[in-house]
Amino acid sequence: MSSLRYSALIVLRNQLRCTRANGRRWYSDKPIDPLRILFCGSDEFSIASLKALHAEQLRAPQSIKSIDVVCRPGKRVGRGLKQFREVPIKSTATELGLKIHELDTFKGWTPPDGPIDLIVAVSFGLFVPSRLLTAAKYGGVNVHPSLLPDLRGPAPLHHTLLSGKTTTGMTLQTLHHKHFDQGMILDQTPAPGIPIPNPESCTVPELLELLAPKGAEMLINGIRNRVFVPPLKVVKSQFEGFDAKDLTHAPKITPEDRHIQWIEPWSEIKRRQRVLGPLWSLAVPAPNEHLSLEDPRHPFHHKQTWKRVIFDEIEEVPRDSIPGFHGIFSPGLPFFSSPTQGKDRDKAMYVFSPDRKLLRLKKVKFEGDKFNDARIAAQKARVLHEMKEDFDCDEDREYYRVEGARLTTFYYGLR
Repeated sequence: MSSLRYSALIVLRNQLRCTRANGRRWYSDKPIDPLRILFCGSDEFSIASLKALHAEQLRAPQSIKSIDVVCRPGKRVGRGLKQFREVPIKSTATELGLKIHELDTFKGWTPPDGPIDLIVAVSFGLFVPSRLLTAAKYGGVNVHPSLLPDLRGPAPLHHTLLSGKTTTGMTLQTLHHKHFDQGMILDQTPAPGIPIPNPESCTVPELLELLAPKGAEMLINGIRNRVFVPPLKVVKSQFEGFDAKDLTHAPKITPEDRHIQWIEPWSEIKRRQRVLGPLWSLAVPAPNEHLSLEDPRHPFHHKQTWKRVIFDEIEEVPRDSIPGFHGIFSPGLPFFSSPTQGKDRDKAMYVFSPDRKLLRLKKVKFEGDKFNDARIAAQKARVLHEMKEDFDCDEDREYYRVEGARLTTFYYGLR
């Protein structure tokens, strides 16, 4: 009898050692009936968790009875709304043979096949109402790709990279009845977190590829260990007790986040381009008649006439890339090198950043048109002004100097 008791102690000690090493919590004393799960998701990040959950159901049907999937309906996109795009998780749920519910709102909706035991939301976007969380036997849980409460919000991957962080992590939290990302933390990557490989060049798809399987693993560990079954044991976050001003927030990415107003240094512009993709500015078109800037009819006074110009790729180049050019422009004032005519002319556009880095833009697109060589696109958009004089300004000021050549610029720079 004593040998059996000793063996049991060894097994328990090994289990505890294993779970501590993996940063997991072990709740083997919480047996429950097989779960009816309502999974709410949308994208590649949530697909990883759904696949893992389905695999766990096949592995342990005594743990998970069923999985229903909630996703947003497809919508028309593109010019003229001619293309119809489904959310990525729908095709995955179809392939797995799972029941799908397409909802744009939870208002008036209840699970049609009876009560749900647990709601799982992963990168979903819609707020799961208190009514459904209360009706679910164990409420809901959420997998979030950050070390909450840091990076609360719908775009934690983007803002992890935009803020220049070098480590990140995963959080499994309960679904709060009133607010996004303010539930109780049931599991979290231990400090200092997961190192981001090559943080100065890492992209959002690369970060997603790193974190999606880790989020799926944390979810399955939570399901196996029944961390959602009362009494809940809350994990302390390394950011617990921080003031809101000391935390990074992760709001939804909007078109304005891609807007360069030429007040940031090149390092910031470069980072935003890496994380957000093509960036843009506004250009003032040339007036149809000779109008002074003070004339209220001038396009400068009518922002609705300004044209959005999208940059395919921005790169830093040495200043001697432009023959005969020996100065700098004010930040955000694009220019083209000479010659202005002939097959050998440089078709790229150049612009200085506020920290005086010379940047080259080979391809640009004005709204309503397609990507083209920067010079050709600017000519079509009627935003150019050709200067025929030589300029020589004091080196103590922002200046430009072109020796014996014409210089072509935008009328009022990029805004």
